[in-house]
Amino acid sequence: MEFKDYYKILGVDDSAELKDIKKAYRKLALKFHPDMNPDAGAEEKFKQVAEAYEVLKNEDKRAEYDEMKRYGSSAEQGFKAPPGWQPSGGNRGGNAGSSADFSDFFNSVFGGASDSFRQSGQQQSHQYKGQDLEMEVPIFLEESVSGLTKTLEYVIPVFDGKQSKQVKKSLKVKIPAGIADGERIRVKGQGAPSHGAGNDDKQLNGDLFLHIRLVPHPLFDVQGINLLLTVPITPWEAVLGTKLEVPTLNGKINLNIPANSHTGKKLRIKGKGLKNKTAQGDMLVIIKIDIPPTTNNETKKLWEQLAEKDQYNPRQDWSN
Repeated sequence: MEFKDYYKILGVDDSAELKDIKKAYRKLALKFHPDMNPDAGAEEKFKQVAEAYEVLKNEDKRAEYDEMKRYGSSAEQGFKAPPGWQPSGGNRGGNAGSSADFSDFFNSVFGGASDSFRQSGQQQSHQYKGQDLEMEVPIFLEESVSGLTKTLEYVIPVFDGKQSKQVKKSLKVKIPAGIADGERIRVKGQGAPSHGAGNDDKQLNGDLFLHIRLVPHPLFDVQGINLLLTVPITPWEAVLGTKLEVPTLNGKINLNIPANSHTGKKLRIKGKGLKNKTAQGDMLVIIKIDIPPTTNNETKKLWEQLAEKDQYNPRQDWSN
């Protein structure tokens, strides 16, 4: 199994702060997001970037990964976990299925935290109902708005009378529109088959529980059912006002930026957020004034003229 260098994938140092990790993620996610890059291989690169961000944004996962990195990143014969080491996830019984979205390395280190299966405590020998399984399903924000039918692949433990075997299973599941991060969907009878019952006993399959995880978006942050979009503007656009074309989850819209807007100002766009069973969220546009990275002699002279003519002092309320 290949060791995944998440820092290298995001292009940051091992000591990078969270803000730098998030900045690197957004840049790469924007480049490789399937909705923005139709090139072959872009989606796979986006998954790798999302996997790296999933680990490095979380303090506990990052600490565990750093410990593992010191142990196994230089292994010549492929990555192997330290002797006696156990993953941090809930599954320690070896029933994890292969992840369709995250790598085998991620599943081995974090206990199948993506597309993994964990025993629910109901499965014991001589019980007549099969084992319930739990599976984490990552979906894009766009998919949560419109809903989708997703093909899931996983493994179930099947007892053939002599031994338990891992059997692959494929299942199409409808994910309803308005699904939220952390919600759980029960798919009745799609867990493991029962065993140990007598011929006259009723045998029931266990259930499959899907835990929904929204994949971080390169542009939007989620706050409840509202979406947050940071829009960079130039200083002159902030002072004079402007009209911009901004993205939403279902297309672009025109937005008026009022004159004299400051960094942090929020503009609310009704009905362009996420939707749940009872309400429709909004999109909050957050203004960020972006200073040009360089100036030439002409533009520098104009800035100097502005500084001479405009006597505004943003620190006038400071005490002497």
